[in-house]
Amino acid sequence: MRNLRFGIDIDGTVTCPTSLLPHINEQFGCNLVLDDIKEYDLTKAFTVDEKAFYEWYKGAEAHIYKTSPAQQYAKDILTSFQAQFELYYISARGHHVYDSTLDWFKQQEIPYDHIELVGSHYKIETAKKFGVHAFFEDKHDNAVEIHEELDIPVILFDTPYNRMPIPEGVIRVYDWQEANSWIKKLFPIEEPSFN
Repeated sequence: MRNLRFGIDIDGTVTCPTSLLPHINEQFGCNLVLDDIKEYDLTKAFTVDEKAFYEWYKGAEAHIYKTSPAQQYAKDILTSFQAQFELYYISARGHHVYDSTLDWFKQQEIPYDHIELVGSHYKIETAKKFGVHAFFEDKHDNAVEIHEELDIPVILFDTPYNRMPIPEGVIRVYDWQEANSWIKKLFPIEEPSFN
């Protein structure tokens, strides 16, 4: 029986943090790589009119999400999690891309129990509402705030844009295999005893 529930961000956590870069490079004639992205706000990494960027992004968003590669090991680890944990994806994406998000999960064969697109980076209320026991995130301030507000472990996937200090309880990992190792420590499976 699965009585523990995980809250999981999608972009930069389940998808590769580089997913947007080929699209940005093509549209704006850049040559950005992940190490160029030092802040979560991508427009700080290159010279672009913010309004023009967001207008383009709004139009390209569904296509970007449909073509985003999953992070290495994400599918295998999340599939192994599903036997023991409920998987609730809580994303800042807006509800208008729900269908393309769902299509992506089906195409990638990544398991889910629920997908909630909150349309904002503020995920605390949603994480509270669903009673998650741990959270997986790539945005530094989200990770810290969720941990501090809910007092649950937060797995922070390392990227150049989230390398600020973190409190104990926010755990920096470099891939899904390392995330899996931490989950095994934090939520050990109790083996049934046959006496």
